[in-house]
Amino acid sequence: MPADGRLPGEIDMHQVPGLDALFLHLETPEMPMHVGALHLLELPPGFRGRWINALRKHLQARLPHAPALRRTLAELPLNLVNPVWREVQPKLEQHVVAEALDSGATLADLHEAVARLHMQLLPRDRPLWKFHVFEDLAPGDNGQRRVALYTQVHHAAVDGQAAVALAQVLLDLSPEPRELPVGGTRRSRKKDQPPLGTADQWRLAFSEQARQFLDLAKALPGGASLLTKVAGQAASDQLRGAARSLLARFKGEAKAKKTEASALALAPRTRFNVAVSSTRSFVSLSLPLPALQAARKALQASLNDAVLYLCATALREYLKDAGELPKKPLMAAVPVSMRTAGDASPNNQVTMSSVSLGTHLADPKKRFAHVLESAAQMKAGLSTLKELMPTDFPSIGLPWLLPAAARAWGGVAERVPPLVNVVISNVPGAPVPLYLAGARMLTNAPASIVVHGIALNITVQTYEKHLELGLIACGEAVPDIDLLAAHLRHAYDAFIELAAED
Repeated sequence: MPADGRLPGEIDMHQVPGLDALFLHLETPEMPMHVGALHLLELPPGFRGRWINALRKHLQARLPHAPALRRTLAELPLNLVNPVWREVQPKLEQHVVAEALDSGATLADLHEAVARLHMQLLPRDRPLWKFHVFEDLAPGDNGQRRVALYTQVHHAAVDGQAAVALAQVLLDLSPEPRELPVGGTRRSRKKDQPPLGTADQWRLAFSEQARQFLDLAKALPGGASLLTKVAGQAASDQLRGAARSLLARFKGEAKAKKTEASALALAPRTRFNVAVSSTRSFVSLSLPLPALQAARKALQASLNDAVLYLCATALREYLKDAGELPKKPLMAAVPVSMRTAGDASPNNQVTMSSVSLGTHLADPKKRFAHVLESAAQMKAGLSTLKELMPTDFPSIGLPWLLPAAARAWGGVAERVPPLVNVVISNVPGAPVPLYLAGARMLTNAPASIVVHGIALNITVQTYEKHLELGLIACGEAVPDIDLLAAHLRHAYDAFIELAAED
């Protein structure tokens, strides 16, 4: 059988890889597993008519080059293993829809709309994406017409980097859309692929499982050796840490232990570590990027280090104002891409690590040093751990077991000691202005996923000369998400000042 999971013979269908399928199996009404973004766009001068029509026409032309938008799910016998992707031609009137807002709607109105729409599950009988268009916005300061677009794409179809690759297909560098090569991707077809027959369904299910077991068996010897190496390194690190602690105590430097950053510690329980409800709160934020870049370079930090520090500082002040600041530092889950350079495959290739945010430290310089140390520890371990993280694995029984496990997790998430408190994701974006169906994109605020036990997600993407942040949370756990956004603005200013003092 082909190594890419394609059914032998003429039927060109692919089983959903294990990591991608997890987002399907774990989805519940309280935990939608799609990602998206809120875009504010400015229409070109003299534009007439409805922009939604221009967008549909534009997408129709780009579909041959966007396989993630042309795939729908087909279950295999008894739903015993992961489903397959079947290629279809999406009906754009179902996927690109108009959303009504009061005339002259504000950014706050858009935030409320995104929070509401984000809880709508994507139908699984069609390609797993939907674009929501808002055309009744107040004009910009220059008098130009503006529209907004909220996009939903299921995480089973794309991860952060794959979403960026998809955007590169859909977006242009000028108001005039570029001409793409005729024909598109190898599997683009004019007609929908027919459903699989029963015999083909069973053949695909078992041949694919056999291939996955074989691949797993081949990887075990190397994986075991690598795991032994990782375990030995971890033990060595623990011994060195214990030695430093004893030496510090011997010298009377007990306080030194409190500033050590560790990615292995349990997180304190906070308002974010609850079972999420069927409500969401959302806010977007756009911060000037040039000043942030200058400040982080002056402090010899990466942009990711700066993002972690901004979030750490904002979370500290937010919880402190609420009288809920824990004595232990908050822990952040940080998605890390496993993609090789140039890989634009429309699937998930990501793992998760954790970083201590140093929120227990009142001194900004000590907190920044803590974040740097914790981020460095994470990076040091990732090069080895990436090799241990499979993106595909046998799935027999998982479509039955995982949905039940997801529902059960909602009942115990508040009683299990938390490993992390928040997800913080940083995805690089375009440094130049981009256009969609002739409209210039002004902002690009991500909207990601929250799950039981981690009710807050902060996703960041650079765009042009701004750092675009999208904060999404359980509406009951974080009803005042605007306050957290305000603290992020203050943290940005404080970071610039910190660099000036250095």
